[in-house]
Amino acid sequence: MKTMSVDESLFVFMAFFIQIVLIIYFAFRKWHFDTAMRYGWIVYALGLLTVISSIVLLLRGNPWYFWIAGFLYGVWAVYGYIVDIARPVQWRSPIYWPVFGPYVLLYLSSLMFYWFTLPRIQKPLWYVYAVLFVISTVLNVTSH
Repeated sequence: MKTMSVDESLFVFMAFFIQIVLIIYFAFRKWHFDTAMRYGWIVYALGLLTVISSIVLLLRGNPWYFWIAGFLYGVWAVYGYIVDIARPVQWRSPIYWPVFGPYVLLYLSSLMFYWFTLPRIQKPLWYVYAVLFVISTVLNVTSH
């Protein structure tokens, strides 16, 4: 197994950090809803970290697939913060498609770009991330 560069390590850290935070948040939302609502803004605040890491990766000359996920997560985080916290919109139940569609598209595309870039670094990371993604998705869907 090859040794990761500093840039690859940053990318891997961000990918897994985001996924672990999402798992923790969705678990709280499922079993301790009030706590999740009190600290849920942290999930959106992570967008700042993802954007900073993407800027670093971009400025260091990495290919687009190393920095696009962080920017997408950042856009999702701003959008989510607006529709969930700053100017709340009832969009989950019933589904309000003009908000739901972009929200889910941005969320999933950011996670997919993290996930699908991992095999370029080390193939086993793809499998570990897949397990974490399934866990977070199950918790997310069952916590609504």
